[in-house]
Amino acid sequence: MITEPVARALREAGFAVSIAHDGQTGLQIARTGDVSVVVLDVLMPGLDGWGVIRALRAESAVPILMLTALGDETDRVLGLELGADDYLTKPFSTRELLARVRALLRRVELDRSDLGGESHLEVNDLTLDLDTRRAARAGEDLSLRNKEFEILALLMSRAGEVVSRSDLFDEVWGTDWLGDTRTLDVHIRWLREKIEDDPGDPRIIQTVRGVGYRLSTPGNGESS
Repeated sequence: MITEPVARALREAGFAVSIAHDGQTGLQIARTGDVSVVVLDVLMPGLDGWGVIRALRAESAVPILMLTALGDETDRVLGLELGADDYLTKPFSTRELLARVRALLRRVELDRSDLGGESHLEVNDLTLDLDTRRAARAGEDLSLRNKEFEILALLMSRAGEVVSRSDLFDEVWGTDWLGDTRTLDVHIRWLREKIEDDPGDPRIIQTVRGVGYRLSTPGNGESS
C-alpha cells in the first residue's frame, strides 16, 4: 500500500496527516474544513478518486494532488478538468511529492496576495466571496466549478484590463500545465453560459482575439 509511505514522508517533513483507506472516509475527513491539501489516490475501494474530486469541488476549494498509476494522458486531464490542482504519476520520489505539496500551498497564498488580500470582489452586478467561494450575479447564486470560480476571480480583480491567455493559464492552472490549451476556451464557454444574458453574444466576458479575455466595465462593454 502506498498510503503509509506517503503519510510517513509528509509527517517527517513536518505535516500533520490524516489517513483514509477509501474514498468515502477521505471525503468525510476533507469535509471537516481543517485540511490544507488533499493527496488523493485515484484507484480506491468504494468511492474512487474521480467521485471524491467531484464531491469536494461542489463545496470546497481545498487544493487536491492526485496520485495515479494511470498512464493515459486522458485520465490525468480528466482529473484536472474535474478540479484537481496537480497530479503525480506512480512511481514518484518523496522529494517530488513534497515539492508538489509545498507548491500547492504556496499557490494558495499567492492567489490571495495577488488579489491584495481582499476577500470580496464586486464588479457591476457580479460578486465573489473568496473565503466561502460563493459567487452571485444580481443577488442570484451562481454554481461555479472550481476553475470557473478562479477564472472569474482573476478577471474581476483586473476588470477592464485584457488578461492574456498565458496569464490565465499561469494563475489558474499553474505554469507547469501541459494539457490541451483549449481547456481554457471550454471553461470560458461554461462560465459564459452561467453569467451572460446571451452566451452566444457575450457582453460580460469579452474575447480579445489573439490575446485573451477581458471582463467588461462601464465604458468597455463592446465585445472585441
